[in-house]
Parts: sequence; structure tokens; C-alpha cells
Amino acid sequence: MLHSLSVRNLLLIDRLDLTFDTGLCALTGETGAGKSILLDALGLAVGGRAEARLLRPGAEQAAVVAAFDVALRHPVRERLAEHGIDLADEPSLILRRTLGADGRSRAFVNDQPVAVGLLRDLGGQLVEIQGQYEQHGLLDGARHRVLLDAFGALGKAAGETARLWQAWQEALARHRAAEADLAKARAEEAFLRHAVEELAALAPEPGEAEALAEQRARLRHREQLVEALNQAETALAGQDGGAGAEQRLGQARHLLDLAAAKAAGGLDEAIAALDRAAAELAEAIAAMAGFSADLDLDAGELARIEDRFFAYKDRARKHATEPDRLAALHQDLADRLASLESGADHLGALARAAADARGAYLEAAKALSAARRKAAKKLDAAVNRELPPLKLEKATFATKVSAQDDENAWGPQGLDNVAFQARTNPGLPFGPVGRIASGGELARFLLAIKVVLAGLGPPTALVFDEVDSGIGGAAAHAVGERLARLAKDRQVLVVTHSPQVAARAARHWRVSKQQKRGETTSRVRPLDDAERQEEIARMLSGAEVTDEARAAAGRLIGAA
Repeated sequence: MLHSLSVRNLLLIDRLDLTFDTGLCALTGETGAGKSILLDALGLAVGGRAEARLLRPGAEQAAVVAAFDVALRHPVRERLAEHGIDLADEPSLILRRTLGADGRSRAFVNDQPVAVGLLRDLGGQLVEIQGQYEQHGLLDGARHRVLLDAFGALGKAAGETARLWQAWQEALARHRAAEADLAKARAEEAFLRHAVEELAALAPEPGEAEALAEQRARLRHREQLVEALNQAETALAGQDGGAGAEQRLGQARHLLDLAAAKAAGGLDEAIAALDRAAAELAEAIAAMAGFSADLDLDAGELARIEDRFFAYKDRARKHATEPDRLAALHQDLADRLASLESGADHLGALARAAADARGAYLEAAKALSAARRKAAKKLDAAVNRELPPLKLEKATFATKVSAQDDENAWGPQGLDNVAFQARTNPGLPFGPVGRIASGGELARFLLAIKVVLAGLGPPTALVFDEVDSGIGGAAAHAVGERLARLAKDRQVLVVTHSPQVAARAARHWRVSKQQKRGETTSRVRPLDDAERQEEIARMLSGAEVTDEARAAAGRLIGAA
């Protein structure tokens, strides 16, 4: 509820402080007295457009403060918390707007500076100025779907549709992420396959590279070994043309035998030693011969070992690793290839899950669309019943529910665009309410819609301007009756020229204009019962208030 409004230096108002009550509040006064300035002031406080022309001539700054009583569960508290403003248990929310001579404005919430956009957002949840500010109230097309869902009690279906939308989006995200990963892996699939096949052909074993290096080092000294053995064999066997060790041992043995015959056994020990040396020499020659034979066989083995050794080196260089890491690398690449091959199956499963989630969302969204079309027919019928008493008997209201075929236009709200439309005469095309109707017609259209939608959404203060423009008699009575009906569970402020409307108000203020010292100012003051009857009599009779007008005013007030 709007609790109070304070205005400083705004157009004709130099200083004004008003306190409001619940129920229907009426503002009356002669044309040009400044009633619309109050709406300009309230509009400025809730985020309306700031213009330098609003500043009172000669003033350096204008200021408007609107104080609201906010219920503890009002959604505006959550919005404030998102911006770090905690009302705690405070019942009041104060919106303040200042305007300088240069047209620049500043916005405050409970004395904390905020962006004008936040002020506008908060104001839109606290007050609806019907017919004046299109960004608020029923002229805000973004709210039409929400209002239709509320009217049709479709909150549960809409919530389930939003939940299924979220589930679909999450399933899509998982599928797209896996698809991207698989695409990245497939980009190197040819490399993986070739590398795995190449390493499989090599068949590296842990530790083999080190063993090959050792074998290669030994076999690379073969030539020096062969040469040394040949020289040794030549020296022992005497193959270089001279007497070898074996031959010389034989000659020495023969000479000892001759000498032994004369020495009567004195050379037996020497002969035995020569026999042992001859045997050891024979073993050495045999061992060298065997080793030489092995070296002849290893000549082919060296070629094989070097081929494999250099194959290890080549693959290691190609994969920028160490030869001893090739076996582990082979296993790693093989695992990646296997994962790639199974990735297609995983991707298919994710695609099916996303398709199932899409189907569940679409089924719920289509059911919601059907329910919205059904609710729209009921809403149209209810609003159209309200129009004739408001002197809009030739007008028609229609709720357009259009399902979008483009999947990109779907969302958590479902498939539909919802728009409140109207036409003022049969045969004319339908169009947005704010464009088809204007002035008093628009205000009465919005009044009819609001009466039907009464009680939906958070309680907001309603402000109507020009709602009684161009009507009187029974139509004005119908407007007053509907405003009073709306005011039973919320605050309604109406700027009116109609005595039938003013007579139904619970609180009544009169706006007047006065001149003092060459300056014109607007004044607003609350009326007591007697003053109220006099004001309504003035509205009935004009400049001269008659007793008949006072009596008629009394009857209007009594009937209300």
C-alpha cells in the first residue's frame, strides 16, 4: 500500500505531504488545478521518465518520496535482497527520486543509492498507474501470460512445464558437451589408429629398450674381440710361419725325454709340468675357437638388435618420449582409441535422453497451451461482460494465445505468446489494448480487465486517471461501483471528475490552485464529511452550488 507521498518543487507544487489510507481514495478538483501533477510525481518516484520540465521554475532541485507498507512475504523483498538491500522486519519501503535543473536524476531505496532501473522494477511491483505508464500494469505485454496463467489457475502446469524445460536444457547441454568431446577425439582418430597400429607392430615390452642397448654395446666390440682372438690363436698355434707354443712345448718335451734317460729320473717333475701346460694350452685353444664361433653367429644378431634398437629410437622421437616409455604409451593410446569407439554409443544414449526430455517438455507445453486457450475464452467472456456498463458496448476484448513453431522461441514459459487485444467497434481489426484505445476508453478497458483479474498476484496500489472521461450517469455509476469493488482488498487511487465515482470513496482529497505573490501553486487537502458533500455538490452543479446539488450529493454518498 502507498502510505505517503512527499513532493518538493515539482511544477506547480512547492511543498506537499500526503498520507493515504486503504480502500478507494479520490482526488478531485477543477480542471487545471494540478491533479495530473500528483500522478507525475508518483510516476517519478516509481522510476518514470525524468525531464527538466518537471522542475518548478526557479528551483535547483525537485524531490519526490513515496513510502510503501510492504508485507513480509511481498516479492519486492526478494528483489531487494538480490541487490544487497535487506529490509529485515521493517514494514516500510521508501523510494526517493531527485531531479536537477540539468535533467539528471538520482534514485534511492531506503536512502541507499540505486539504479533507476531497479527503482522502476520495484515500483512496478508496488503500484500500477493505469493508462499513464506503459512499462507498468496491464499495458506491459510481458505480464499478460502470467496474468492469464493466474486467472486460469495454471500455476502448477506452468511450473511443471518450466521444470521439464530445465531438464531438457540440461540434457541438451550434456549431449552437446559429449558431442564436442567426441568431435575433438575424432579429429585425432586417424593419428590414434596409425600410432596404435605402428606401436602394435613394434610390440614394445617394459625394459626391452634398456636390454637392447646393453646387447648392442657388447656386439659393437665384436671386431676387436675377433682380432684379439686371431692373434692369440696365431701366437699359440704358430700360424704366422714360426713355431707356435704347442710345437715348442712338444720340442721341449722331446728334449726332456732324451735328457731324462741320462738323468735317472731327475727330470720327472719337469716333464709332468710340461704335460700339464700342454693340456691347459689345448683347453685355451679350444675355448678361443668356441668363442670365435659364437662371435660369428652374433654377427647376424647384431643386425637384428640394431634394427629393433633404432626402431625404438624412431618411435620414441616421433612421440616425443623416452624409448622405455613406449610400452606405457602404447597402452594409453589403445585405451583412448577404445574410448573413442565406445563414445559413439555414449553419445547416442545422451541424444536419446535429450530427445526424451524434449518430448516430455513438448507434451506438457502443448497441454499448457490448450489450457491457456481455454482460460483465454473464459477471460474474454468475463471482461466483455464488464464493457457495456462502462459505455464500451461496441468494444471487444480478446486474449490472443499463439503457439510458436520455431523451437528457438520456446522457453520455460512454454510455447505461447499471450497478448491482451481489443477493438473499439465491430469489423475493425484487433490490436494491443494500449494502441486501440486511448484516454478514457483505455482507462475503462483496464478497469474492466482489472476487475476480472482482481485478487491475482501480489497486492499493488492501483491508480486510475481519466477512467470517467466522457461518461456520466449510469456509466459513471458503473465505474464507481467497480472501483469500489476493487478497493475491497487493495488500495485504489482515482483522479476523477465524476461525482458518482467520488461519492464511493473512503477518503477524499481536493486539489486546488492558488496564487500568492505572483506565484501559482497547487494545494491538496483532505476533506471531512461536510466538505466532501460540498465538493461533490460542486461537481454536480458547477460554479454555483445549489441546495438541490447538496441534496443530490448527500443521496449519492448515502447510496454508496
